[in-house]
Amino acid sequence: MAVLKLFICLILWLNSLSPLQGGSDKYEFRYPFIKRAGSLSSPFSSSKTDQVTYDYIIVGGGTAGCPLAATLSRNFRVLVLERGGVPFSNPNVSFLGNFHISLADTSPSSASQPFVSTDGVINARARVLGGGTCINAGFYTRANSGFIRRGGWDARLVNESYPWVEKQIVHQPRLAQWQRAFKDSLLDVGVTPFNGFTYDHIFGTKVGGTLFDRFGRRHTAAELLASANPKMLTVLVYATVQKVLFDQTGKRPRAMGVVFKDENGNLHQAFLTNNRRSEVILSCGAIGTPQMLMLSGIGPRAELQKLNISVVLHNEFVGKGIADNPMNSLFVPTNRPVEQSLIQTVGITKKGVYIESSSGFGQSRDSIHWHHGIMSAEIGQLATIPPVQRTPQVIKAFIKRKRDLPHEVFKGGFVLEKLARPLSSGHLNLVKTNIDDNPSITFNYFRHPRDLQQCVDGIRTVAKVVQSKHFTDFTKCDKPTVEKLLNMSVKANINLIPKHINDNKSLEQFCKDTVLTIWHYHGGCHVGKVVNPDLKVIGTNRLRIVDGSTFSESPGTNPQATVLMMGRYMGVKILRRRLGKPANV
Repeated sequence: MAVLKLFICLILWLNSLSPLQGGSDKYEFRYPFIKRAGSLSSPFSSSKTDQVTYDYIIVGGGTAGCPLAATLSRNFRVLVLERGGVPFSNPNVSFLGNFHISLADTSPSSASQPFVSTDGVINARARVLGGGTCINAGFYTRANSGFIRRGGWDARLVNESYPWVEKQIVHQPRLAQWQRAFKDSLLDVGVTPFNGFTYDHIFGTKVGGTLFDRFGRRHTAAELLASANPKMLTVLVYATVQKVLFDQTGKRPRAMGVVFKDENGNLHQAFLTNNRRSEVILSCGAIGTPQMLMLSGIGPRAELQKLNISVVLHNEFVGKGIADNPMNSLFVPTNRPVEQSLIQTVGITKKGVYIESSSGFGQSRDSIHWHHGIMSAEIGQLATIPPVQRTPQVIKAFIKRKRDLPHEVFKGGFVLEKLARPLSSGHLNLVKTNIDDNPSITFNYFRHPRDLQQCVDGIRTVAKVVQSKHFTDFTKCDKPTVEKLLNMSVKANINLIPKHINDNKSLEQFCKDTVLTIWHYHGGCHVGKVVNPDLKVIGTNRLRIVDGSTFSESPGTNPQATVLMMGRYMGVKILRRRLGKPANV
């Protein structure tokens, strides 16, 4: 058995090698249809002559883009353009123990691109083939039935599309001791019944799926490309699309292709076939898709003209109604070693909040204490915060609190609550015309009073969970007071919002001061305003959106399962309509 374990570890280590460690593009990219954008020999040209044309050009090889591409390629020629690299040889992506390192890496080549909303909340967006499945906590759970019903989805096709994903990349977790104590505590405070291991969204407490296998290795949306027809699919990485190209000679602008930049800074064009059913499909996510539409000339006329962008189509709703599910958490200290665990168990309450938990930390002692990545004011992440909030005193206090964090804070875990369906929403606006720059994003957390009340209800439930005998027996700590728990969280450097100590006197203020993201932002291209029910961009031909920017709410407790399903679902739906018969997928 020991020899077998050693052999498995050796294989995993060899698989994680980068090209500089003894590999090549062939091994790094895994599939023969994945290539660097810079490998193209054709120069930038305004002509389609002698160029390969495609039935579908998918902008963004992320959570929805990969299953969509794999499905469409079964019958048609597909091009995927992904601005990031591949996940297969990136150990920060591949291993559960490196989860925090991936988010802390702010380098231009990182799989995670940081941004800070104008609310002062630090956030991240994916920049890698496989999208958010490469940098998230891996928890997999299906949407609530109300989401499917309200969205007008075909329930039968939905129930066929989820298993297609699950059998390829989803696993049942080995429940960590921390997660067992958390499960028992949820049940103890009334988040019942216990529904066991299930992908379904059911009130009570349950164990969900995970993208991490039993060896702690992540499986991402990029692996769904194994289901593609390799002769019909081309995936270009380090291909940053600059804009969608339109033929504007008809009554409606007609997508005809895209302009993209390779890793060497050279520009290229890719074109659709002349078939009226060929499409450019945007799968850039809730941040990238409205940004791409506006850079391509579709959006609020005044905003586009202010940046000298030629207006292709005025639509005042592009970038509007973007929302994020606010998260607040309480730290749970321990007097015993804690195994690292990400989200495995969830409490689905009837009060409109979800309760989840994580434990431990995967980095080394030194990197925990001295490098805080996207949490570091000293590396300039305050630059996007309005000057009125960026006083020298705030920056100095932020840096000091980060440097003075005791090692002990990483020896415990967190119990968090997330609002299910926030009513507060905001907007996304262009700041620059460079696609590599983040737009300005405002989520307006807790603007609606109902959201704030739900947060208060959630924090009260979390405090009861943390104080449960199951947790205190596990952590070997005395039962903490609510005041102590709240003040530990207020003092932590979790966002750039001014803090108020002793917030147990006002849970509303605690919610405002300690709000975090759980990376479940959505909206900005809503159905009925930017796209029609088939997700085609209103007022255009041959342009569609397939990603969470079309969602009016975040599905389930964690949305990635539904976004993965969405890619498969829309791919099958498109094929069936185009072929006029059951698709060969």
